[in-house]
Amino acid sequence: MIASTPVARWTWGNEDGAGDAVERTLTGVLDAFSVLASHRLAVGNPMVRVSVSESGHPGNALFSGEFEVTEPDGSDLVRLVRRGLRPGEPGAVEANIRCPGVWLGADGVEHREERLLTFGASMLLGYYTARLTTYSDAWMPYDLRGRPQEAVHAANYPRLAAALREISELIGDDTDPDDPTWFGKPTETGVDNYFDEDGSASDVWGSFEIPYRNRIFHHNTGFGGDEYARAAQGEVEYVPVTSERGGVLGYLWAADAEGAASYEPRDAAEDAGYHAGLRWLERLRRAKESGLAPSQALTEFAREPADPQAGRVDLASHATAPALATLRELAGREN
Repeated sequence: MIASTPVARWTWGNEDGAGDAVERTLTGVLDAFSVLASHRLAVGNPMVRVSVSESGHPGNALFSGEFEVTEPDGSDLVRLVRRGLRPGEPGAVEANIRCPGVWLGADGVEHREERLLTFGASMLLGYYTARLTTYSDAWMPYDLRGRPQEAVHAANYPRLAAALREISELIGDDTDPDDPTWFGKPTETGVDNYFDEDGSASDVWGSFEIPYRNRIFHHNTGFGGDEYARAAQGEVEYVPVTSERGGVLGYLWAADAEGAASYEPRDAAEDAGYHAGLRWLERLRRAKESGLAPSQALTEFAREPADPQAGRVDLASHATAPALATLRELAGREN
């Protein structure tokens, strides 16, 4: 499972005043990338975002850019950054790598994930710091729902532990587990789960991830009148959104009196329900731009063909709820 915010983070640091700060930072992140790549925790050419601020004037950027690194030693990246530096004395240098990685399923099959891990490094006043961040639970004995995943843990935990150890040796500093997150407690070799009072692994996905990412369905992100309101105080009408297999992904709702309409993902639909909702938010935005009342938008959506990701509107199951909270309670039920 991939969370919206970090599951765990680890840091390293040392005094390294010698040499060029730009080269030291860039070679540092690329050396760490090589470690991750050796365990297939990173695959393909990395994208590296680099920023350099002026010494004494941190708000003045001497360089900012993102590049795909194709040379194994990263010499092309160092050249590009040096060539693009504006006049001034470099102060803080920061570089961040993003790249897909591979985690192993219980059956040993490889799964490519865009946000498995990220790595970043910075240098300021001769002090070098680095951080590795994971958004995945593949290294944990239980997944973020609190379900045991012994085979997944056995396949992936040693890979992460080895990478942490090798990065520590590379930088010359002990691995420092960062503070616990909503989802786990980092250790020097991996990530520990949270446990409830009865000894069972906590469902941190339901407690934190779902409310966090569902905020987009409850709060407007734009300005002005280009969107329906995403909250309502009174009665709402709603229709289920179903997948190709017939399962309910979530519910589209409308409240004409309040100029409001949005989507409520069904918890049991997990990622499919959430991603379907993102598509429906786009359609709701277009409906508002077309001048449709919220309830008219639901009727129009029912005429659209089924979509593999967004699903289809089941207008025959149209219903009303006395309050939005009632609909959210319905969406939160397991069955």
